Amino acid sequence: MLQLARTVTRVNQFIGRWVSLGVLLIFALLLVDVAMRYLVGSPTIWTAELATLIFGVYALIGGGYLLSERGHVNVDIFYGNLSQKRRALLDIVTWPLFLLFVGVLLWQGWDIASEAIADMERSNSVWKAPLWPTKALIPVAAVLLLLQGIVRLWSDVRVLRGLPIPPDVFGKPGEPDKIETDAQEMQL
Repeated sequence: MLQLARTVTRVNQFIGRWVSLGVLLIFALLLVDVAMRYLVGSPTIWTAELATLIFGVYALIGGGYLLSERGHVNVDIFYGNLSQKRRALLDIVTWPLFLLFVGVLLWQGWDIASEAIADMERSNSVWKAPLWPTKALIPVAAVLLLLQGIVRLWSDVRVLRGLPIPPDVFGKPGEPDKIETDAQEMQL
């Protein structure tokens, strides 16, 4: 299980790092659009729409990476003041809500993606950008998020049992394992 969890986290982190480069591409596209508008007097018809599509991919596929880094939003006023075990317990108790969200995302995403692929869906703009590749990533993103959510659930169970979690399985690389530190403090 440890190796599987490590693999899921590495895949999500690899994808997240590469997809994050899309922000640079979005910046370049929008810069070209502004330059064309003000220097030439005519904006391009495709740059803003392509930037939007790239951002869609970035936002979709980055969910698993964000979860692997524990970067999703929490109510830190409450959550941040809890001990590591209580955080883990709260995460386990709220995991069915996560599962419901991802289940709906997967179910509806599959419908959206399969319809878009079958129709080879394009936008209604002058450029007629293909939308089906972006929509095809919705169920892929849902599966990556679900797998990382399972890893997180497994790590929370380990925390409750007092077992350490290797940082390369769940945590930011190079950071000390906070769970082990909390476990040591509880023993003092």
